[in-house]
Amino acid sequence: MQRVIESGWYILGEEVQSFEREFCSHFHFAHSVGVANGTDALAIALRALGIGSGDRVATVSNTAVATVAAIEMAGARPVFVEIDATSYTMSSVSLARTLEAFDSIKAVIAVHLYGHPADIPAIAEIARPLGVRLIEDCAQAHGAMLHGQFAGSMSDIATFSFYPTKSLGALGDGGMVVTSDPALAKRVRMLREYGWDRRYVSDFPGVNSRLDELQAAILRIRLPRLDAGNGRRAEIAARYDQGLADTGLTLPRTMAGANHVYHQYVIRHPERNRLRDRLQQKGVGTNIHYPMPVHLQPAYASRCEMDPCGLEITETYANEILSLPMYPELSQDEVDAVIDAVRDSL
Repeated sequence: MQRVIESGWYILGEEVQSFEREFCSHFHFAHSVGVANGTDALAIALRALGIGSGDRVATVSNTAVATVAAIEMAGARPVFVEIDATSYTMSSVSLARTLEAFDSIKAVIAVHLYGHPADIPAIAEIARPLGVRLIEDCAQAHGAMLHGQFAGSMSDIATFSFYPTKSLGALGDGGMVVTSDPALAKRVRMLREYGWDRRYVSDFPGVNSRLDELQAAILRIRLPRLDAGNGRRAEIAARYDQGLADTGLTLPRTMAGANHVYHQYVIRHPERNRLRDRLQQKGVGTNIHYPMPVHLQPAYASRCEMDPCGLEITETYANEILSLPMYPELSQDEVDAVIDAVRDSL
């Protein structure tokens, strides 16, 4: 932080450029572009692909509302797809049905949820023959892998968030767009700063969405520690799996070939609210990611489009999911205390 202050350069300088290079190197990405936050990253990615007014974008409703807000920021319309019952990420079967029902879907945003990757190969097999562009929302999946490929490397373009609670978080907002296409990367760089290729000259309308030097410097320090943090999360998840195996709870499951990085450890129980209240009484904090699917929220409920067969799994799970404490700094005693509290509460 002192280095940045003393440099006198606070926007799009050496810290951002270095972090972009280091981020690419760490995950084997070809191009990365720092932006102001994860929501902007998605909106800019859509615009870079030429998605805009009148276009539809397929995504899931079991996600942070930011995913849908970004679609509308780009001028497009969200269409909601059902989730897979095991991974809680996009169902390729539902996607196929939805793409058949809506002929103006131009892109799919597949959300890697809770640290578990979506089945990108299955999604791509359906989307790409139709000319539908594929975006990965990796806000909760820093370091997650599927069949040996990092989340963010399996699509046309992908986005990350560095919100402070993310597995790789800044001390404020921050985001990143990654792609293997140099032309897309150049367009993203221009879009994040008014459409400039030359300073003060806009080649097309852009926005002001820049990762600042201070956050980039902090992220450069935190990036080399990410793998150790993910490793500790996996240890905590394994202990939860062991300690809660015989409770009747539905525990997280990992699909074949996937590396789950456990941004969240999400269980399910039909009396979730009672369980949460009892845990709170025992001093164990929990959260719900997310308590109301986007398509049921007041801002969207009256105007959303979705899989013709509905979103029954999404709606059912929203009433059952509960996130247990999950962060690398948890001690073994604290993990065991959570397990004991859950067992006692049940």
